[in-house]
Amino acid sequence: MGEISAKSVKELRDKTGAGMMDCKRALGDADGDAEKAVELLRERGQAKAGKRGGRATSEGAVSIAINGTVAAMIEVGCETDFVARTDVFVDFGKQLAELVAKDASVDSADSLLKASLDGETVAEKVTAAISRLGENVVVKRVTRLDAGASGVAGGYVHAGGNLGVIVTLATEGSGAELEDLAKDLAMHVAAADPSPLSVDRSGVDPALLEAERSIYRNQAIQSGKPEAVVDKIIEGRINKYLSEVCLVEQAFVKDADRSIGDLLRDVGAKVGAEIAVNGYQRYKLGEGETGEE
Repeated sequence: MGEISAKSVKELRDKTGAGMMDCKRALGDADGDAEKAVELLRERGQAKAGKRGGRATSEGAVSIAINGTVAAMIEVGCETDFVARTDVFVDFGKQLAELVAKDASVDSADSLLKASLDGETVAEKVTAAISRLGENVVVKRVTRLDAGASGVAGGYVHAGGNLGVIVTLATEGSGAELEDLAKDLAMHVAAADPSPLSVDRSGVDPALLEAERSIYRNQAIQSGKPEAVVDKIIEGRINKYLSEVCLVEQAFVKDADRSIGDLLRDVGAKVGAEIAVNGYQRYKLGEGETGEE
């Protein structure tokens, strides 16, 4: 065949992210067939990816996407903060979050890797990203929250992708106030200390409450409190604990004089409809190594 044109090499490089000489060599080996050259580069890229696959991915970024009443959030890991801040890595995370927001069948890292993106599986896209960035890249966590037909979705990403929150609201109301509320709630969950464990008391794990009761009982007994008042002390501490970890009972981080429950009622009065938080998720970078929060 004739000489490989610079234009063909550039087009292949733009498509695959491979080096110029690698692209030229692949086109030569494929007799100028661009699709076959892509396959060859993918095969060679997979070999490189295999060598990098076991490397630790303690850096990365959390990305969110909002699609109507759906909020999506993912965590993608890489090896270094330098790569995590590149446009290639950041844009890749955004693409994946948008895919999750649009595709109701994607609700986990495994299902995301099997999903199609621009004619390829996400797993293939990850392999290409590994070859292009020169680091291991891992999809760690995926969350998709659907507020329903009349709900509202919102989210917030903090500190360059180190922390992200998505929130969904159940309401018959509409308007900019609700969108602002969803974002404010996401910011609250991101900043709250302690981080909320559930929307309200009904969502707190009973096993967790029993563990807390056991701790409080031992503390009361060791402090010499009379047996007759121990149970009252325990319940008082449990109530205080629940007020600190239940979202609707927490003081709003932007206005400590109001609880989140107060905020929901205040905004509900403005829009003429009741508002309830029906879902939220908080990701902190690195927690995906051992599982969700």
